[in-house]
Amino acid sequence: MSTAQGARARARIEVTSAIKDEARRQLAAEGAAKLSLRAVARELGMVSSALYRYFPSRDDLLTALIIDAYDSLGEAAEAAHAAASDTGPLRRWVAVCDAVRGWALGHPHEYALIYGSPVPGYTAPDTTVRAASRVGLLLTRIVRDAHRSVGVARTPIPVELRPEAERLTADLAPDLPPEVTMALVAAWAQVYGLIGFELFGQFNRVVEDRETFFRYSVSRIAHEVGLVFPEKE
Repeated sequence: MSTAQGARARARIEVTSAIKDEARRQLAAEGAAKLSLRAVARELGMVSSALYRYFPSRDDLLTALIIDAYDSLGEAAEAAHAAASDTGPLRRWVAVCDAVRGWALGHPHEYALIYGSPVPGYTAPDTTVRAASRVGLLLTRIVRDAHRSVGVARTPIPVELRPEAERLTADLAPDLPPEVTMALVAAWAQVYGLIGFELFGQFNRVVEDRETFFRYSVSRIAHEVGLVFPEKE
């Protein structure tokens, strides 16, 4: 790459970053539904036509922000898992869930973008799937490691639910028992539900010691998934 090409590439990275930073400020102030490319361009002192060279539409900008948010969340969860790598499955599970909650509390508007109300008129493309899967794959990895080593408990499921359990298992984790896969999917919803209740105010005047409550709750959820270990874990 020539010196001129390198300079242009760096300039494009800097402008793209500035656009996304301003868009995040708009998310915090107005919400995703009111995100406007024209408003972003105006705040940056750009003409709209120049901004369109970076993001052809509002949806393209939203997609970039969503991928960034999922990747940032995934990095936080993966760092927590790495720091707890010499502990047992239950502690690694709690560490990852703690990291997800911590990230959400530190990035409430970005969390709302990816786990809050859908943005009217926007449908996330397939390009968001890889980033969106990072935390789920990490939790599945913890359960898979336990299944291969010390084993996991299996909670019986109703007969009428088994076809769905087998379908989910084939799609998501073919090496896990269907009972465990079903519990993992439920766990995913429960963990994010706990975080959403805290972040969006449903726990106000209800739960006061929210950190302790959260750790207790995600530990119970881990037991439902099958991570049943002695207290020393």
